Amino acid sequence: MPVEFKDYYKTLGVERTASHDDIRKAFRTLARKYHPDVAKDKKGAEEKFKEINEAYEVLGDAGKRKKYDDLGADWKSGPMPHSPGGGQPYGSYSFRGGNPADGFEFSGTGFSDFFEQFFGSGFNRRGGFGQPETERGHDVEGVLMVTLEEATRGGVRSISIRHNTVCPECLGSGAKGDRVCPVCNGAGQVSVTQSHKVKIPPGVRDGQRLRLTGKGESGTGGGPPGDLYLRIRMASHPDFRVEGGDLYYDLDLAPWEAALGASISVPTLSGPVGIKIPPGTQNGQRLRVKARGLLGRDNEEGDLYVVARVQVPKEINDREKGLWEQLARESQFNPRS
Repeated sequence: MPVEFKDYYKTLGVERTASHDDIRKAFRTLARKYHPDVAKDKKGAEEKFKEINEAYEVLGDAGKRKKYDDLGADWKSGPMPHSPGGGQPYGSYSFRGGNPADGFEFSGTGFSDFFEQFFGSGFNRRGGFGQPETERGHDVEGVLMVTLEEATRGGVRSISIRHNTVCPECLGSGAKGDRVCPVCNGAGQVSVTQSHKVKIPPGVRDGQRLRLTGKGESGTGGGPPGDLYLRIRMASHPDFRVEGGDLYYDLDLAPWEAALGASISVPTLSGPVGIKIPPGTQNGQRLRVKARGLLGRDNEEGDLYVVARVQVPKEINDREKGLWEQLARESQFNPRS
């Protein structure tokens, strides 16, 4: 199956020369609009949210962005990455990860084939390649992108896996009587799509693995199936950064708000909360909002840290200029003393 090039700049609506801040602002605007928790068209919003997150996953990371820019739109003419097991490039097959003979394709995880091919978090077959008469099926591992809201409250996600399984007509022999099996054309295997419900437990963390027993590759010769492992990847959020169980929120402040103090409403995963900005707040200063971070597996909540970002107006009118000049004359403050 051909791999479609993804124009991540177009997805975020920015120019290729956009700065990191421009990319971040574009992502935040779009992510708020299409976040599954707020959009009316849930299905359409979820797909759009995945596309936006994937684009920011690449363009928001300096190393990945450089790699993407080096690829360019003529990426097909360059060398193709190879699968972990060697052999043919990913783009020649309708699967993600593993060995081409496995024929796996994982959907519903949050990343496109293009992303998996070049920046891949992948879908991998785990185990050897021997085929004894009776063998347990190989374990399979993929990546599941979840939102911070899902990580906190839990949820259920539908996924589908397409993979090869033993042909039900010839039971893997490739023959029916003295003829080639008409169902699998002698391959001994057929491609099937299986759907599964994945329960995302509250308090799940980035990098944690979820196990679906018996949902991996089919066994051979009557052997039991392997397991499916899903590694959690936290989706980028329009408002918060994640560090362990804590969340960080950048709050823009006017100079007078930082100097005089203010009462401001800030977002949390459970709704907005009012906080007090103390007089004399410095740029970069962190204000802690207790127990408003991510829920842990022991029902302990992390904290929310509000990071002050003092902003100076880029343009002022004549009256404002006069007030700033008056303040400059009367103030005893010297930042360089």
